[in-house]
Amino acid sequence: MARGRKKTAAKKRVAKKATAVVSPALTKATKAVEKANAGIKAATVKVDAANKKLAAARKKATSTKTAAAKKAVVTARAAAAKQKEALTDAKGKAREAKTLVQAANVEAKAAAAAASAKAALEAYELSLVTKAEADLAKALAAYEAKWTKSRAKKDAAKVSARTKKEAAKNKAAAKKAAAKLKKLAKPAKKKPAKKKAAKKKVAAVRKPAAKKAPARRKTAKKAKKSKK
Repeated sequence: MARGRKKTAAKKRVAKKATAVVSPALTKATKAVEKANAGIKAATVKVDAANKKLAAARKKATSTKTAAAKKAVVTARAAAAKQKEALTDAKGKAREAKTLVQAANVEAKAAAAAASAKAALEAYELSLVTKAEADLAKALAAYEAKWTKSRAKKDAAKVSARTKKEAAKNKAAAKKAAAKLKKLAKPAKKKPAKKKAAKKKVAAVRKPAAKKAPARRKTAKKAKKSKK
């Protein structure tokens, strides 16, 4: 039985969130606007004070008609004019700061749009990678199932062929063994007795025994002894 391929859990990919773009120019321009507004407020207070002093000087000069009163009116008028000029400058700075804020906002929005587009692209890329991983897993599973089925079919055919081969071998061996057992089970046939051969001659022809040579040496020795 084919073992299934061990499937590893795919790591979950997380899309990066687009971070808010902090523009140094916008921060600087915003602070300039705040400062300009504070300057306008302070200049407005001074203008109001100068106008009050001018009105009081005029009133006094009208009632007294002295040179000093008239001089005080001139001084108060100059001070009021100076404060109005300061207020105008403060308003001009505020307008410049607001223009800088508008420009910084445009730049910040452009940067935010770029960051958002980048984040969207990364999210899209991530979705494609995730889909590719899912499709790959699906394709591998389908291929594995197809391959396993095909391999099982081939293995079954091999097993069937081997089974037939072994069966034929076993059948032949059994047939051979049965033949041997059958042969061993049959009683042994008695061989017919052969006719007795003619009786052998009782007395075999004996060869004549060779005569012994006379013992010459002994007789010669005896003769020598007798002569002595």
